[in-house]
Parts: sequence; structure tokens; C-alpha cells
Amino acid sequence: MKIKSCIALIPVILSAADVTGLFDPKATPTQHVNACFALRGNNDPEVIRAMIRALENQELLSCASENLRLSHAIEPLKQALQSSSEQTRAAAARELGSFHDPALLGPLNSAAQDANALVASNALAALSEYSDPAVIPYLAALAKKGGMIGDMALERVLQLDPAVALPIARALFQSAQVPDKLYAMRTLGEAGDRSDLPELRKLADSREEAPVQRTRGFGLMPPINLARAAQSAIAQIESRK
Repeated sequence: MKIKSCIALIPVILSAADVTGLFDPKATPTQHVNACFALRGNNDPEVIRAMIRALENQELLSCASENLRLSHAIEPLKQALQSSSEQTRAAAARELGSFHDPALLGPLNSAAQDANALVASNALAALSEYSDPAVIPYLAALAKKGGMIGDMALERVLQLDPAVALPIARALFQSAQVPDKLYAMRTLGEAGDRSDLPELRKLADSREEAPVQRTRGFGLMPPINLARAAQSAIAQIESRK
């Protein structure tokens, strides 16, 4: 009986030692990460608590967030969207998208409006993993705002429901921001009709070329020939009989 009791304790002792290894100050970063990977798929409450703690550790963040996803630990990842660390919020948003849970649409939508571009783009990527029509109103609201996140949201709305994307694109076509205009014209080319041709022809005939873009998260961009983009959209519309 004593032997059996000792054997039964071995997994518990090993589990605790592995969790401790995650944060052992004497261990190297590689050893910390290896300890994290060794716990992959372990749903023990102590392990989950350790992974929650590891979310705030930059060297363990990627492994810990993935481990929580594989353990289906939705609530800790959802709570991590409120972290003071941008990297933690971004990682949590990325992992949450894989669950396709309608209950997460609201939190992910909020994260997609984060002031940090990495967090916002990861949250948008998570929303874009949904094929459920329930995601469309969230994406549409983001798209209407334009900007980097809005323009990418418009692209996803176009894939899911062109009829919803079209009026948003028509509004963004009037934007002074070049990327907004380009994404709008891409949508008009794919989903627009002949009623869009007069405005597109005005731009096409203007031979307008946008100045170098340096703002709104797009980085340094070369001049863009807006007139040529308008001509391309016109050609797509006219090809549809």
C-alpha cells in the first residue's frame, strides 16, 4: 500500500516541478519556454493558473497563450484583453478568434478599436475568422470608420456580404484618405453597378495621383495613381452585363 501511495504522488510532484520551472530564476529563457511546451495540453488548474501568469511574461507569452487556447481556457484569454501589456492583449485576441464563439464578438470588437495597432489588427484578424453572419454588423461598423482597421474590415465584409459592403464603399470613396479610397474602389469594382460609373469616371478622367502616404498605420507608401485604380473599377463594372 505504501508503494502504491508513493507512485500515485509522482505525477503530482512532477506537475508541480514543471510549473515551477516556468519561472525558475536560475533557468535560461530557452529552459523556461521548454517547460511551457512540456505542459501543452495539460488542463490541470495549477497549470492553467501558471499559464495565466505567463501571459504577462514576454518570453513565455506566445507559448502560454497557445497553451490556453489548446486547453480551451476562454475566460483567461478574454480577461487578458484587459491587460496593460499591448503584446498580451494582441496575443489573447489572436487566440480567441479560433473559438468562433459568438459571445466573444463584443470583446473582440472592442479590441479591434484598441489604440495600439498590433492589438487592433490581431483583433480584426480574429473577427475575420468568423463566417457566422453575426460578425457582419461588427465588421461593418469598423469599416465605416475607415483607416487601416476599417479598410481591412471592409475587405472581409465584401467577402461575407457584398450588399452590406457596397454602401460603405460608396461612402468611403468620398474620403480624403488614399487607402480608404483604394479599398472603396476595390469594393466598387467587385460589387458596384452602373450607378457608380459617373463618380468613378470623374476620378479616372482627372489623372489624379495621390501624394506619398505617411500616416494612419500604412507606413511610407509610394505615390498611387488613383485615376488608374478608378479605371480598373470601371472596367470590372462594365464587364458585368
